[in-house]
Amino acid sequence: MATAGQGGGPTTGPTVMRMLLGAHLRRLREAQGVSREDAGWRIRSSESKISRMELGRVSFKERDVADLLTLYGLEDEDERERLLARAREANTQGWWHRYGDVLPNWFQSYLGLESSASLIRTYEVQFVPGLLQTRDYARAVVRLGHGHASAEDIERRVSLRLARQRVLTRPSPPHLWAVVDEAALRRPIGGREVMRAQIEALIEATGLPNVRLQVITFEAGGHAAAGGVFSILRFPEEDLPDVVYIEQLTSALYLDKRDDVDHYAAAMETLCVEAEPPDRTIEVLTGILRDLDASASDRKVQ
Repeated sequence: MATAGQGGGPTTGPTVMRMLLGAHLRRLREAQGVSREDAGWRIRSSESKISRMELGRVSFKERDVADLLTLYGLEDEDERERLLARAREANTQGWWHRYGDVLPNWFQSYLGLESSASLIRTYEVQFVPGLLQTRDYARAVVRLGHGHASAEDIERRVSLRLARQRVLTRPSPPHLWAVVDEAALRRPIGGREVMRAQIEALIEATGLPNVRLQVITFEAGGHAAAGGVFSILRFPEEDLPDVVYIEQLTSALYLDKRDDVDHYAAAMETLCVEAEPPDRTIEVLTGILRDLDASASDRKVQ
């Protein structure tokens, strides 16, 4: 397996590679009845280190993987070499590493998941989803969160956001299913002209075969995701569970326990029902454009 390239390639990236290798090591350990504590002792580390390895949340030392495979009784040389090769690949750096100066560690994990996902479902209430933002809109959003950053720092963050978007137009792209609250589309981030161009870009994005966009209008009233925004990522590898991503101000939550994922999946399904159907999205967006134009005309008259 190769790793993902610039902007996310069509192959498995290092983050998911670590998750796959970790899951395989867990199955081998459990099959032999070895405790995490004993496994940690074998690699001169701790039970918590084994737990993080099995969840794919740390890098792998090839020596540690080799020692664990021996402890777990794996004698098949071809299988050992395959897993050791996976360990080497799992330690490669993703395309986003070059943005490390402006990229928090907790978000790097998400980029790794996003670049390897086959389906991305997301709900947004305040902003247009990052994968669908225009450059000017993205710049306005970044300035809101980093008001004291330098102009160069702002542009680096904007470039990172736009680089992410290449995932949607690469060969074998993921499917993006976004549900956006009408409030996010009527909030003039960056001013009316920036917002107008953003709405037009969303209309264009609906023409992509792998993008489905729905709007929850004000008429829907309260809805299933009153608790906040979230994303659910699904992967082509059968060994990997769906992951729920919840971004916070200075950190993020990654949920993969079945009960948690099922709860958010049910909320997403309800949101899709409560939102206007996809075949009405262009009509809704066009209506918002008309209101923007009418508001601009009223201001000129005044």
